[in-house]
Amino acid sequence: MNKVLIINASVRNEKSHSRKLTQLFEENWKKKNPNDNFTHREVGLEEIPPINEKWIASAFIKPSERTKENQSGVEFSNELVKEFKEHNIYVLGTPMYNWSIPSGLKSYIDQLMRINETWKFRSGEPDGDYVGILENKKMFILSSRGDTGYGESEKNEHMNFQTTYLKFVFGIMGIKDISIISLDNEEFGGEIFENSKKKIYQRIEQI
Repeated sequence: MNKVLIINASVRNEKSHSRKLTQLFEENWKKKNPNDNFTHREVGLEEIPPINEKWIASAFIKPSERTKENQSGVEFSNELVKEFKEHNIYVLGTPMYNWSIPSGLKSYIDQLMRINETWKFRSGEPDGDYVGILENKKMFILSSRGDTGYGESEKNEHMNFQTTYLKFVFGIMGIKDISIISLDNEEFGGEIFENSKKKIYQRIEQI
């Protein structure tokens, strides 16, 4: 039995295309895997606090030296990390904002990016060799974008700080099995966008 974590990052609700993708994914997955458990984490419509000085003071304390007092700055972060670790499949729905990701999603990632929790230095000391702690995880990134051509070797590849960043940062945590499905052409609308939706919806249904 899988534990699936659905993460929605759009600041839009009913008009969000990335939310439609995660909804379709969940409906499709449940039909094929009725015994799997689902959890939802909202990072677009609900505020995820950004890290601050108190967070930093707590996060970099060695596990053997942690106390309730010196960990007060990462209480919420600990909840998010615990939830993240407890799942083995992640479904991340996110739009592209200004060629990158929504600020809420960035704050969420900052809360998860914890030394000795989701990643570590190979030698145990700062050595530039990052090792992911999370193992045997699978992630689906379902992105929506206004334009097109952001894929590898495509015309706008150099402007894609959305899926390239997400694949990199979650890879640092140890998640190497990452599938990216992107719905493009929203800003064009009409038949072009409808054809894009049809194609991407079919891909999700075939998972």
